[in-house]
Amino acid sequence: MFQPNQSDVRRFFCAAYAGQRAGAPLDPMSSIAARWIAEHPEYHADLADEAAALRAAYTVEEGRTNPFLHLAMHLTIEEQLAIDQPTGIRQALQLLAARRNSLHEAHHEVMECLGEMVWASQRSGLPPDGQAYIDAVRRRATR
Repeated sequence: MFQPNQSDVRRFFCAAYAGQRAGAPLDPMSSIAARWIAEHPEYHADLADEAAALRAAYTVEEGRTNPFLHLAMHLTIEEQLAIDQPTGIRQALQLLAARRNSLHEAHHEVMECLGEMVWASQRSGLPPDGQAYIDAVRRRATR
């Protein structure tokens, strides 16, 4: 199983952005990353300088979103949708996207649910509760 470290993740997104800007052919995962990078122009400066990206610390005190974590969550959600794991996430996200009239906005709301699930798992010491995650996404889709 591939388990990238922080530097690997940052290099991956910087390379995807560089390839996108150069019009270079991208592998399938880089193509997905490039699509989400295009949706986030506020991160382009961070992605344009790999050396600075590798040194950067994104702390809560700074009040800035970590662009690499944010983009990685988009990819995580894309992978979940592709394999419908946890079972039901594809339908729940589709309902939410239809309700919000935006896949991008739906992804951002799903990120909040995903973050809550991970936080609850870490806090309790129990495995992530996929059903609670799906239920949280579905609740958002009905609001």
